[in-house]
Amino acid sequence: MLYGNVGMNLYSRSRQGWPQRVVIFDHSEIGGLNLMENYAVRLTAKIESLTAQAREALAKVTIVRHFERGEHMLSPGEVCRGSYWIQRGIARKYYVNDDREVTTEFFFDDDLAISLQSYALQTAGTEYIQALTPLVVQFTPYPAFQELKIRHPELLELDLMMTEYYAMWLEERLFQFHTMDATERYAWLLNREPHVVQQIALTHIASYLGVSLETLSRIRARR
Repeated sequence: MLYGNVGMNLYSRSRQGWPQRVVIFDHSEIGGLNLMENYAVRLTAKIESLTAQAREALAKVTIVRHFERGEHMLSPGEVCRGSYWIQRGIARKYYVNDDREVTTEFFFDDDLAISLQSYALQTAGTEYIQALTPLVVQFTPYPAFQELKIRHPELLELDLMMTEYYAMWLEERLFQFHTMDATERYAWLLNREPHVVQQIALTHIASYLGVSLETLSRIRARR
């Protein structure tokens, strides 16, 4: 799936590896209604309604893996063979353009890290996913999860809902880049996702915001 992201903790997992709850973050308000939050409430209800059989089946195909700081979980040219549920630690997704690293997503505890296109098509990807701290993840192989969705249609529905949620998050991010200047984007990040500013290196934050490190330093100095 694809649903971990900055400010996008969709659900945590038990030690057995199945979803338990949604953690809601405020991303979008239109007409006074928080659409992202409303959708997250629906996700909560769906997760809580999963049968014990579906949860147990998911737990059986999940593997605990460990990554060291700086280690890559995925690199360009590799196929994203499954989803990485972050149990402990921080990771980021980025690509390289003209020898410059461009950070697109951060992942924290209970986030799901994947390269969506590579995962969905099972083809070689163009992105890196890198551990920024020592990581403990629960890895769910793509083929096993596809089989589970056939045997347990409720997992197929959940997968679709979470894909839709991620798409909404991406739309919000595009909206920010096209309507906010650098100062406004940093203020939004500071207000909505303070854990990013507190725990991530400024070079990665600058890249995520689409500004140079010097510009970010000036923005921070003015606050």
